[in-house]
Amino acid sequence: MPAEWDLHAATWLAWPHYKLDWPGKFEPIPWVYAEIIRYLSRHERVELIVKDAAAERLARKTLKRAHALNSNIRFHHWPTNRVWTRDSGCAFVWWCGAGALAREDASGHSPHPVATRVGQPQVENKARQELAAIKWRFNAWAKYPNWQQDEQIGSLMARTAGPHEIRPTFGKNWVVLEGGSIDVNGQGTLITTEECLLSRVQQRNPGMKKRDYEKIFAQHLGATNVIWLGSGIVGDDTHGHVDDITRFVSPDTVLTCVDADPKSDNYEALRENIRRLRDAVTEDGKSLATIDLPMPAPVYFEGRRLPASYANFYIANGVVLVPVFNDPNDRVALDILADIFPDREIAPIYCGDLIWGFGAIHCMTQQQPADCVET
Repeated sequence: MPAEWDLHAATWLAWPHYKLDWPGKFEPIPWVYAEIIRYLSRHERVELIVKDAAAERLARKTLKRAHALNSNIRFHHWPTNRVWTRDSGCAFVWWCGAGALAREDASGHSPHPVATRVGQPQVENKARQELAAIKWRFNAWAKYPNWQQDEQIGSLMARTAGPHEIRPTFGKNWVVLEGGSIDVNGQGTLITTEECLLSRVQQRNPGMKKRDYEKIFAQHLGATNVIWLGSGIVGDDTHGHVDDITRFVSPDTVLTCVDADPKSDNYEALRENIRRLRDAVTEDGKSLATIDLPMPAPVYFEGRRLPASYANFYIANGVVLVPVFNDPNDRVALDILADIFPDREIAPIYCGDLIWGFGAIHCMTQQQPADCVET
C-alpha cells in the first residue's frame, strides 16, 4: 500500500445526504465539502459519489455557487448510507512481480495474488507493479445497523477504477477493517491501535489476535512491520481509529497528538502512545522520529465531546487539507505541517460543524494511486 503522499490519480468522496449524521447542523456540511473539492480538483481528479441524479443536480448547484465545479470532477450514481469513504471504500495497493494476478474464483474475486514475492511492496528485480483493490468487509464500525449500501462502495470503486478486487479472509470469514484504523509509510510499516482492532467493544473480527492481523497486513498491504498503539481519543465514535492520533508524514517520521493539560481525558492515553512510538522502529530497524502535534481545546455539541483532532488531515498531490476549529492551536498545527510539506499548499478547512458527524477530512477521503510504475 503506497503512502498517502505518493502521487494520486484521484481522490474519492461521497456527497453528504444523511442528515441524521449531523442532527441540527446539516445545512453547512455541503459547503464544507464544496470547499474541500475546490482545493482537491485543482490538483487531481475528484471521483464524487452521489446517490442519484437529483443528488448530482444539487451537488452541481452547490459546487457552482462555491466556484468549485469543473471538469476535474466525475460523478457516480451509487446509493450510500454515509459519506466516510476512508472506511467504506477499498484500499488501492500495488502488487509487484510478474504482473499476473490469480484467476477469479466463482464469486468473481481472487483471495490471493500470484506475485514473485507476495505481499512485498518492492521487488529486487525490475518488475511491473499492478494496481489491485483490497476490499475489506464494512459493517459500520460494528455499531450501526444501516451499512448495507456502504458495504458495496469498495467494490464499485474497484470496478470503476479497473483494478482486480481482493477480499482478505481469516479462516472462512471476510476480514472487517476500516481505512481510518491504519496508516502506512509505503515502505512496509503500518500503525494501528489495540483499542480499535483488539477490544471486544465494537469488535470487528472475533477471534483475531495481533499475529493474525499482522499476517493479513503483510500479505495484503505489504506491511511486514506493525506498530501497535494503545488507545484513540475521547469522543471517537469508531473506538480508536489511528487517523485521529498518529500519522506518517515520511517513511521514518510520524506526527502524533499530545495534550499539554494533565487534567485532560486524553492526557495519559496520548503519553502512552508516545512512549510506544519512541520504542518503535521502521521496517529496516531504524528508530522512528516523532513530531508532537497539539490538540485543539475540547469541542462539545449537545453535551457530547467530539473527536476534534488536527491529525485528521489529508495529503493530496499539491495540497494538505487540515481541519481547524477556531482554536489558538490551529496556527501551531498549520505551521508544523507547512514545515513538513514545504512543496504543498497547506489549506485550513473549518471543521467545527463537520466534526459533529464524528469524522473530518481524512475520514471522508480515499486516495487512488497514479498510474502504475516500474521498480
